[in-house]
Amino acid sequence: MKAFVKTLLGHRTSPTTQVGIDALTPNWTFRPSRPDGITAAVRLTTLRGLSGAPASTAIVPIAARARWITYFVYLPTGGRLTSAHRFTLAQLRRANAGLCVICAAPTPDDIPAELRDMVDALYWKAPPGFDFSAYAIAVREVARHSPGADLMVLNDSVFGPFVPVDTLWPMMQWSLTGFTASAQLQNHIQSYAFFLKQVDRRTVRALRSVLFAHFAFDDYRGAVYGQESRFATVAGRSMSVGALWYADGNTCGDPSVFAALPLLDAGFPFLKRSLLSKNAHFVDRAELISALKARGHPIVTV
Repeated sequence: MKAFVKTLLGHRTSPTTQVGIDALTPNWTFRPSRPDGITAAVRLTTLRGLSGAPASTAIVPIAARARWITYFVYLPTGGRLTSAHRFTLAQLRRANAGLCVICAAPTPDDIPAELRDMVDALYWKAPPGFDFSAYAIAVREVARHSPGADLMVLNDSVFGPFVPVDTLWPMMQWSLTGFTASAQLQNHIQSYAFFLKQVDRRTVRALRSVLFAHFAFDDYRGAVYGQESRFATVAGRSMSVGALWYADGNTCGDPSVFAALPLLDAGFPFLKRSLLSKNAHFVDRAELISALKARGHPIVTV
């Protein structure tokens, strides 16, 4: 288990403080890399964690539009939206795109009523399955009801966006664009947010071995080893793949953690929520709070 944690967080190569933006490669075109023996072995063991895809239903289905944004909101016990959710929704709503929310909650009745007035499309998903089970729904539904549309996807593990979303579309130069990419486990794009061009049935077929139709991982390790770290490799077989920023593992493992504040200062749109909780020891909390306040974000306790 300790070896797994070290590999996942990149402790062998990553600093314990923020690195400069010059530690990253901008506008990186994806290059496949082979996983090492430990990663390959762990990936095999995760297959035992596959279960059936979580139940889901369309409350307000996606309709034909040129662009869609899908925001995955995780409320496993139901309840209300947080101030961070509301900030994100308000920012996304300003974009020239349809806004779809996929909400994980115990039942459709547990979805916050206020969401209905904030979105153009709304889906319920049962809590199991992690974010990739929501992403699979998003891609299938866009392909079915709005074929050819561009799709931006993000989950609520991030604060932001802190820049107008419409300024991001021109930056998405690949068919699959990640906001950050990492060499941990193997070269891969990080899945908290990404962009797909011209989503249609071909996209669904190309990604079906990571965006499962009938299965899901219900544990973090399975989602990381079986889906996130394989996503770019699978996509790269039939489409162009890249990322706005890449960390090669020598100076930085996870750029969304170890270069979080320099990225933000460079105009990056997101900040990981984990920097206020499990990864709080990698960044100065006062600087983080100051950065959020400067961008008009409500300060939340995570």
